[in-house]
Amino acid sequence: MLDPSSSEEETDEILEEERKVVAAPKVGGARVSPSRTSESSVGLQPSRSSNVRPSSPSPSVASEKEKEDLEKMQREEEERKKRLQLYVFVMRCIAYPFNAKQPTDMARRQQKISKQQLQTVKERFQSFLNGDTQIVADEAFINAVQSYYEVFLKSDRVSRMVQSGGCSAADSREVFKKHIEKRVRSLPEIDGLSKETVLSSWIAKFDTIYRGEEDPRKHQQRMTASAASELILSKDQLYEMFQGILGIKKFEHQLLYNACQLDNPDEQAAQIRRELDGRLQMADQIARGGKFPRFVSREMEAMYIEELKSSVNLLMANLESMPVSKGGEFKLQKLKRGHNTSIIDMGQEDENQLSKSDVVLSFTLEVVIMEVQGLKSLAPNRIVYCTMEVEGGQKLQTDQAEASKPTWGTQGDFTTTHPLPAVKVKLFTESTGVLALEDKELGRVVLHPTPNSPKQAELHKMTVSKGCPDSDLKIKLAVRMDKPQNMKHCGYLWAIGKNVWKRWKKRFFVLVQVSQYTFAMCSYREKKAEPVELLQLDGYTVDYTDPQPGLDGGRTFFNAVKEGDTVIFASDDEQDRILWVQAMYRATGQSHKPVPPTQVQKLNAKGGTAPQLDAPISQFYADRAQKHGMDEFISANPCSFDHASLFEMLQRLTLDHRLNDSYSCLGWFSPGQVFVLDEYCARNGVRGCHRHLCYLRDLLERAENGAMIDPTLLHYSFAFCASHVHGNRYGTRPDGIGTVSVDEKERFEGIKDRLRVLLENQITHFRYCFPFGRPEGALKATLSLLERVLMKDIVTPVPQEEVKNVIRKCLEQAALVNYQRLSEYAKVEGKKREMYEHPVFCLASQVMDLTILEKNQKDHRDPENVGRLVTPAKKLEDTIRLAELVIEVLQQNEEHHAEAFAWWSDLMVEHAETFLSLYAVDMDAALEVQPPDSWDSFPLFQLLNDFLRVDYNLCNGKFHKHLQDLYAPLVVRYVDLMESSIAQSIHRGFERETWEPVNNGSGTSEDLFWKLDALQTFIRDLHWPEEEFGKHLETRLKLMSSDMIESCVKRTRAAFEAKLQRSSRTADFRVPQSICTMFNVMVDARAQSAKLCAMELGQERQYHSQIDNLIEETVKEMITLLVAKFVVILESVLAKLSRYDEGTLFSSFLSFTVKAASKYVDVPKPGMDVADSYVTFVRHSQDMLRDKVNEEMYIERLFDQWYTSTMNLLGTWLTDRMDLQLHVYQLKILIRIVKKKYRDFRLQGVLDSTLNSKMYDTVRNRLMLEEATASVREGGMQGISMKDSDTED
Repeated sequence: MLDPSSSEEETDEILEEERKVVAAPKVGGARVSPSRTSESSVGLQPSRSSNVRPSSPSPSVASEKEKEDLEKMQREEEERKKRLQLYVFVMRCIAYPFNAKQPTDMARRQQKISKQQLQTVKERFQSFLNGDTQIVADEAFINAVQSYYEVFLKSDRVSRMVQSGGCSAADSREVFKKHIEKRVRSLPEIDGLSKETVLSSWIAKFDTIYRGEEDPRKHQQRMTASAASELILSKDQLYEMFQGILGIKKFEHQLLYNACQLDNPDEQAAQIRRELDGRLQMADQIARGGKFPRFVSREMEAMYIEELKSSVNLLMANLESMPVSKGGEFKLQKLKRGHNTSIIDMGQEDENQLSKSDVVLSFTLEVVIMEVQGLKSLAPNRIVYCTMEVEGGQKLQTDQAEASKPTWGTQGDFTTTHPLPAVKVKLFTESTGVLALEDKELGRVVLHPTPNSPKQAELHKMTVSKGCPDSDLKIKLAVRMDKPQNMKHCGYLWAIGKNVWKRWKKRFFVLVQVSQYTFAMCSYREKKAEPVELLQLDGYTVDYTDPQPGLDGGRTFFNAVKEGDTVIFASDDEQDRILWVQAMYRATGQSHKPVPPTQVQKLNAKGGTAPQLDAPISQFYADRAQKHGMDEFISANPCSFDHASLFEMLQRLTLDHRLNDSYSCLGWFSPGQVFVLDEYCARNGVRGCHRHLCYLRDLLERAENGAMIDPTLLHYSFAFCASHVHGNRYGTRPDGIGTVSVDEKERFEGIKDRLRVLLENQITHFRYCFPFGRPEGALKATLSLLERVLMKDIVTPVPQEEVKNVIRKCLEQAALVNYQRLSEYAKVEGKKREMYEHPVFCLASQVMDLTILEKNQKDHRDPENVGRLVTPAKKLEDTIRLAELVIEVLQQNEEHHAEAFAWWSDLMVEHAETFLSLYAVDMDAALEVQPPDSWDSFPLFQLLNDFLRVDYNLCNGKFHKHLQDLYAPLVVRYVDLMESSIAQSIHRGFERETWEPVNNGSGTSEDLFWKLDALQTFIRDLHWPEEEFGKHLETRLKLMSSDMIESCVKRTRAAFEAKLQRSSRTADFRVPQSICTMFNVMVDARAQSAKLCAMELGQERQYHSQIDNLIEETVKEMITLLVAKFVVILESVLAKLSRYDEGTLFSSFLSFTVKAASKYVDVPKPGMDVADSYVTFVRHSQDMLRDKVNEEMYIERLFDQWYTSTMNLLGTWLTDRMDLQLHVYQLKILIRIVKKKYRDFRLQGVLDSTLNSKMYDTVRNRLMLEEATASVREGGMQGISMKDSDTED
């Protein structure tokens, strides 16, 4: 049968290939045999130009080249043959597996990202960041994507991971998810929007950006299809896969498939039986010849033979458990069998003999009656019908039909146990007689079908009943007899034997399979369920033989031979003989393969010799395979091959194929590949330790060449080998194998050393071997594997200190590697940035790269030149940039790798300190070249300290203390200089102070407070980690602020007093802006002192309270001075009024002059201008103070004292004139002043208790009394009165 995947086109392709093979040219003057040439050998043919003499300087050169070409062709031919032979073994494993299954519990591998896909993803994210997509996103998400793009996608470590084949889309997604989780957690809470919702939304947007314009449905379909192919593969898919792995062409596969009869399970089961029998014989030969592999102990040689036999017995048990049919239930009690008697338990041989009941078969027959012909004697309307029965079974009847059209198409199904059943079919017509009890039988036919009988409908002549005039009755029917699964072949043969079939006679034989290892040749008679005789084929060998003289009957002979017995069979034609021999060859399990005659001629009935091919299709395929040179691969004895080396090659090629497919497999085979490799090892006896040692070696080679290999996979294979090599002698090893060869042990030790070197190198380069913690858990598994590798055996744990020392050494080296690469990256980045900023290089990126290369080379040649070109500022800038990168590296280590090193967290701290110590060298060098008293380096301290102080492990560590020691003198020097500078600025500022309002005070005070606040903020932002020095700095700055504020307050007090002394003493005085500014300076000083001078310590708090007291006392003094000024102004007004005192000459003269003048002109009221000017002064002063002074409390206190002092002054002035009557002009002025003062101060918020003081009542009562007296004496006050009036101005 052809390969199910083959077609007519493929058959045409085969014929075309055959024509190519026939027309193959000559090689080296000798014609290549067609039997050794196939499509795959086309590469061995020389080109047409090979016949032309090449132009070479000497014949020796040409001959050497031809010799090399010939050797190369021979090597390629040997490799091709080896692969073809290997493919034959693999095909058989796939065609009939009986040990392994495709695993369904393996982790599904993700599609890996290629370089092109990575570039596409970068472009998609860049488009999003440029705003070229329709994705709506907020600023937080854009910032997260920007950071992800810069840190992850553009990282050279990711590019390296893509190149190693270990990067998948899932890795990118997980890194982004981890990247945004911290960002989202740090965002403030939003009512109605949970952070989980934000995370889900961001992930969905990320997927949209990552996918680009692809249709998600197509993507999902592709993923589903790939997942299905990753799980379970059909046989055809497995064939196709291993064709690709081994480089087998489809044409060669079809030839091998058909010639090996891979679609015939009987042939494959027989092949397995022959292989297992050969392995038992090989074990016997080893035991007899003593050609054992070198074992670590001589005692293992006997154990080795037992292991070989046990493995074969296990395979026999597996094969025996394979279902054969629904028939016989016979099972061998003993699984051991073979040709050598040493394996068979002779004492129980009789128990394995078959009985006739063990080979009872069950057949299904289908009888289909189509029509009857030749029925002429009956009337057309007469009813006819047929019955059918299998002898010994039930009888069935067709529908009725008219005699004119006797057709039915009725099928009857029967079941029988007779290999030669008798099928009876009868034709009836209904009787028309009244007294007829039965219908009339017209004819019958009896058939004896076999499974080999034709299946199509045929005409059969019926035996006509008596009284039926139709003598030529024929019936068309089909009898289909199905072949049960446990019947392998049947047919008529002539046979004669010694113990059975003792007469040369033609019998009906059936080859029955009772179990995988038990077959019987049975002869049957008609209508009998049990065989007449049977021959159990165990131990027999079948082969073709020449015609036997003296035996008449049969033309083609073959025999079955066993020690002490020979059975001769004969068939009537050659094709039947070949089929019988092939079937019996599969059943006997013999190692010798019978070869039929290459050309068979069938004699015709006339005795002529017309040659014609008369062989089954399997022989046709075998001949074709032989023609193409495949016969040697098909007929090769598997037991004669070194399957260890063949499997080594198969596993290596499979791994190469796996690492180059579209999955990020990390070295794990696919389920289909695991299945084929498992089946190959079990079927061909490949030792498990050898398998895993080869696997480890192949994986190590790939890992050493940059491929990403899962350390868990390495751990599995290493643990298997370690358990095998170091396993307890009396214990159970992983595969039940107790023998350990010297080769296995030596190879294991070599691989162990290589693996340790690889693991240490990976830990040293953990940032680059496992970038961003991917693959997930790989670094942790690497550390676990290293600990396992360091173990001396499988039971003694390695001391933790030893493991710790190894990891410590790796991490110390890792710090150096990481810092070197970081420094190189920073240099290249800095030079590129300079060139991008330079206008010349903005248009020449290629020149930029060349210049960087040349400059690097020049810097290496002339290091002194670098120091001259780089300025201190530039060096500091580069150092700060390098510090940012250092912090980024340490943060990434903590985020992505700390979990893996959780068991060795102290070593990671040491690694970080070592890494920082390397940076400290560059940092110290950069700080040394900075000019003295330069404070540009403080941002570097802040950057490093802000990172270190929040890290529990690095805070106050070695590097942190070094940083503090480095900067402590700078901080002290900076504070000293700032203190001197501020003191000088106070002195110079107050000397030139104009007291113009600036913000909350004057220019000098604002400058002072800003400098003090900036200094304290700067020192506070340093977050000095050492508590004692930090407190010292804080205390010093607070005390310095107190001193500076004290100086400011005193200078302001002195300026205030001087200002008042220089101002006017009359009512013309106006409170200047500067007075208010001075008050505001005090207000601001008090506010600033609370911030700049306050500390939690008792002594400093007491000192700060003294500053507050000083400010408070100064403010009181300033209020007192200002009130005194206001009192002086009122005194000047009262002095003017004193001239009107009663009894003075000046008073009388002024009174007469006013009266006389009023007769002629309109004279203003005497004294009102004095009162008005004073009231205006009061109101202006109140408004100025109210508007310009920033402290309400000070204003209220000032107004209270002002009102009280002036009212006391008025009361004293009036008391001094108690005995005198006030002049009317004095009275009017006083009434105006008192009333306006009272109202104005009340409007300014002075409390009633202050307004309505006793002194005010005294003044008010006196003025009211004087008013009443003046009204009587002078005739009225001309509208001026102490009484309240709304019409009064």
